[in-house]
Amino acid sequence: MATANIGDNISFKREGKSYEGKVTVVRENSVIVEYGYNKEKDEPITTIVNHKNYKVNNQKK
Repeated sequence: MATANIGDNISFKREGKSYEGKVTVVRENSVIVEYGYNKEKDEPITTIVNHKNYKVNNQKK
């Protein structure tokens, strides 16, 4: 299992839907991912994903 680094793009599933996002924070057991933008609140949409529950699409070089 490849662990993502800051800036990597990952894929993950939530409630049966697939999402892609950019890793912004790496923690011991999870990553924080920015996967959208809320124009009404003018802020990014983020979520926490366990290392077991995502796939690294392409790593930042």
